[in-house]
Amino acid sequence: MKAFLAAVLAVLATAASAQQFPSKPIRIIVPFPAGGTTDIVARLVGQRMQESMGQPVLIENQGGAGGTIGAANTAKAAPDGYTLLMHNVTFPMASVAAAFANRATYNIDSDFAGVSIAVYVPLVVTAHPSVPANDLKQLVEMLSKDKSLKYTYGSTGPGSFMHVIGEALRIRTGVEMTHIPYKGAAPLKQELIAGRINVGGDQLSSSLADIRAGKIKALATNASKRIADLPDLPTTRELGFAYLEADGWNGLFAPAKTPREVIERLQRETAAAVNHPETAKRLRDIGAEPVGSSPAEQDAILKRQVEQFRPIIKEMRIES
Repeated sequence: MKAFLAAVLAVLATAASAQQFPSKPIRIIVPFPAGGTTDIVARLVGQRMQESMGQPVLIENQGGAGGTIGAANTAKAAPDGYTLLMHNVTFPMASVAAAFANRATYNIDSDFAGVSIAVYVPLVVTAHPSVPANDLKQLVEMLSKDKSLKYTYGSTGPGSFMHVIGEALRIRTGVEMTHIPYKGAAPLKQELIAGRINVGGDQLSSSLADIRAGKIKALATNASKRIADLPDLPTTRELGFAYLEADGWNGLFAPAKTPREVIERLQRETAAAVNHPETAKRLRDIGAEPVGSSPAEQDAILKRQVEQFRPIIKEMRIES
């Protein structure tokens, strides 16, 4: 009887706490350095949430290991809604790669609760302007014909989007490129602009201004359709690399077992934040499309991409 009463009291206390949420500062972990798309989206969302919820929303950058360090720390946090994770399409890729390498410290299928897809952001493969190829197909043909070329490609870490793309191309086409990992999109782009690596890639928001300025060139988009901001840029599917197709996103996650009432409040706040007229304009200016999906829609996207990348990463023998 005592155990039953204790359980009832615990449930009531959790419900009361959820109803009072938030009553203290909220922390959003960004598993990449400052300056990339995920960081920008987190700060824009956090600013609006802070204004509407009346509590500070703090952004904490924890870059490294393709975003798995920040994800692991979120998974271990108390499931109360005060520690959140803003991640992107790298999440399923890096998580699956870490699992195959037996270095995963969390389970992507069970350790997180989806809150909302904040924005959709197309993924692009880019190159330094000195690279003669004008699209991804030409790059592969060039490297296949001239084995003396010692090209490098950069990524935001082991198991990340560009790491998977680079290894998939290397294995399936026979081209040779050396992988150079970075802690995030910002340092990757700096190295690409400087010409210290030949090829890179990430979400469009990280590169759009520099593509338009001619500092880097776009070789393909991994999105399922062409990008409105770059209508002449072909998709990977159009170029004959359908297995590289992936729609990019940035979404908010909480630790598993976070109360449903808290998840629902955070989802409403996220949707309101990204669709606020001023914030939506700033997002569209960098190539991101505001969404604010339901948790169920986010869970479905994550599950679909985990299933998509698991066999690819297994084939590539990617290690984290």
